[in-house]
Parts: sequence; structure tokens; C-alpha cells
Amino acid sequence: MEKKKIFIIDTNVVLFDPHAIFKFEEHDVVIPIVMIEEVDNFKRDMSENGRNARTFSRIIDELRKTGALSQGVPLKSGGRLFVDIGITEKIAELPDLDMKKPDNQMLALAKKFQKKFRDAEVFFISKDINLRIKADACGVGAEDYEPSKFEVEDIYTGTATVSVPGQSIDEFYAKKRLPFDNANHRLHPNQFIFIKDEANPNHTAIGRYDSLQNCLIPVFKPAEGLWGVFPRNAEQAFAIDLLLNDEIKLVSLVGKAGTGKTLLAIAAGLAKTVDEGLYSRLLVSRPVMPMGHDIGYLPGTIEEKLNPYMQPIFDNIDFLFGVSAVSKTSRRGAGKGSQELMNQGLLSIEPLTYIRGRSIPSQFMIVDEAQNLTPHEIKTIITRAGEGTKIVLTGDTMQIDSPYLDSMNNGLAYVVECFKNEPIAGHVSMVKGERSKLSELATQLMH
Repeated sequence: MEKKKIFIIDTNVVLFDPHAIFKFEEHDVVIPIVMIEEVDNFKRDMSENGRNARTFSRIIDELRKTGALSQGVPLKSGGRLFVDIGITEKIAELPDLDMKKPDNQMLALAKKFQKKFRDAEVFFISKDINLRIKADACGVGAEDYEPSKFEVEDIYTGTATVSVPGQSIDEFYAKKRLPFDNANHRLHPNQFIFIKDEANPNHTAIGRYDSLQNCLIPVFKPAEGLWGVFPRNAEQAFAIDLLLNDEIKLVSLVGKAGTGKTLLAIAAGLAKTVDEGLYSRLLVSRPVMPMGHDIGYLPGTIEEKLNPYMQPIFDNIDFLFGVSAVSKTSRRGAGKGSQELMNQGLLSIEPLTYIRGRSIPSQFMIVDEAQNLTPHEIKTIITRAGEGTKIVLTGDTMQIDSPYLDSMNNGLAYVVECFKNEPIAGHVSMVKGERSKLSELATQLMH
């Protein structure tokens, strides 16, 4: 028989997910009273933490109506929730820790539960790495909230390799499509395929799986490039195919620095907005800091405050205008700069801070550095998409700036896994750096 489990929850867990108390199945969940006090400190914030704090407080208040929290109230998951007043005095089992600190009070509470319920397993749940280390040192089992259900290497890449008879590849080139039995391969919609000859490894092709027609179709390659930019590897060609496909409304591009994900996304946005006029404007944003925090400290208007953080976006746009000048192609944006496009309303650089509650129709929206968003934040962004809007998420899941996110629980990885079976979504993991030989070498050598 499985041992009873008791989970003691840290404040940062409910600030990350206010519904976390329902995620522990039939086991008991304990909220330290000091955690309620810490949550109360956030309730007036207009940030994401503030909204989550208020949501959590409302949830607890509703549960309070079902019984005494000190005695335990039933949860819809099957377990029971307790709010424990805890202890503040130092106990022998803990090292010389300052009991005035809320973190140490929660550890003391976990230790008390270990002594009181010797037939149960007690776990302290926190997203604070150092606090989990302290808990372990005190002899208390400690775990991260929502630990990864899969390894980094198991994340959907958006590509696969399929071996077929040589005549099938010839048919693919001749008819521009190849009927495909997906029963044995289980390909995802819009997954890109490296097609190889079973007998001749040099006889190859690349295609995209169309789940609606159940066939492989060629990868679209614009003859004139994308605003003068031509793909330098297969993954960049795959990205261009997704970015220019009007039927695909959500595109995620994941890759290390220098793989071209942001440049290609902006080039596609300019092509669709400035050249084709398919979208009313190109909207570009990136997390200046965790979404919801006010943009303070720097003087000036919102635009002036954003400039230092958004400079990588401007650099990519200016590069594209330089490329277009060299290519001498005729386009509506030729000769314009980013400022002129902004003056005409074709380009907008906005913070994510103020996106909640908005509806964004008919826009080509790019969210750069999306790996620094939580799953809840990225859901907030995607649900803002109005009719005719396309959203492109770019980022590197191995470069996380948020202290409570990692390569698996960040919003970008969450989107990739959630949407991999949807025909209106597409994903590519970009591997090869193309910024420069120096940049690629630095990425490989300097871990």
C-alpha cells in the first residue's frame, strides 16, 4: 500500500500557479500560515504575481466555506487542504537558522510534520532552488513544483526522417506530393520530413506533412528570398515555409543564439505586412522583465524606456532594410526605416506588460525571448489573438533568465508540446548557427 503523502507548499508555488493546491491528487496539502502572510504582501501588485496572489486568496476563501481550514477541508482532487499556524521557535532537528525568516519557519513546519506523522512521507514543494537545498540539508524531502514529465531531448523538434523506396522520391519531385501512410510513423501536422531513399542515401528530398491531405508536400521556397534573406540550412527553409503559410496561425521557433529565428520572423512579418498587406501591422514584443512588471527606472516615455531592451529587434529590422537596398527589389517598404514604418502604423514595438484584456486582430505578432514567459503568461498572449492574427514565438529554451523557470517548464516549451498535434500550428527547432563563424564557435566551445 502506498504511503500517505503530505505536501507543504512554498509561497512561490502559488505565485507561479494559484491553482497548484489541486495538483497533488489524493494527497494532503498544507499551507503554512506564514505563506498566507507572504501572499498578502502581493495582493495589491498589478503584476502577474499580484493577480495570482488575489486568485489564490479567493480560492482559499471559497474552500474556507466548506469547513475549518485548521482541521482540513476536502479538495476536488481527492485530498485535503490544511492551513497550519506552524511554529516559530527553533527546534533541535534544525541547524542554527534564523527563525524570523519565513523560509526557515516553513522548513521548521515541515520538520514538525515529519515528527508528527512518521507513517507518512513529507515533501516541501518550492520553486526556490536554494530553499530546496536547505530543506534537503535539514533532512526534509524537497521537490520542484511541476517537475519535468519528459527530458530535454524528448521535446518535439518539428522534424523527422523517413526512408522510402527510390521511386517514391521521384514521384514526390514529379507530382509535388507524396501520399503517406502515417499509421506506422505517427507524424504530427506540419512536421518537416527528411525523405531518404532506402537504397541510395544520396537520393533525398525534404517535405512537410499535410495532415488534412495525409501526404507529404514540398517545402515552399520563395524565389527572391525573404526580404533579400535566403535560407542557409534546411531548418531555416522549414521556418520560412511556416512563416509564410497563411493557414498556420501559430509558429514556434526554438534555437540557440545566431540560428536566425528572430531575423526570419521579422522578415516574414515585413513581407506579409508591408509587401502583401495581409496584416494591418507587424507587432513585435519581448519580455523586458517578467510580464506584468511596470517599466520603471529609466526616464522618458514607454518607447524611450523600451529602446534599450528592444534594440535587438531594431538591429534585425535595420539589417533587413540594408539587405533590401542591396537586392534592389521593388517593395512598399523599400527605402523606409523602422521609425517611418512605426509612424505609418505598419510596425509597432510594444511591451507585454499591457497586453492583458486586449484583442489583437489582423496582426502579425512576434514574441521574442518567449522562453522567459511562464505557461500562464504565454496562454494570456495567445488568447489575445483576434481574427486573422498570426503569432510567432521565438526563443532559446536553454537560456532562461527567470529564477523559477527551466528548460522544460517555461512557456515556450509548453506551447510546443501543447500545439504539436494541431493543424494550425507549426514548430521548428533550429540547430545550426549562421550569425558568423566566430559566434557559432563560441556557442560550441563556451558552455
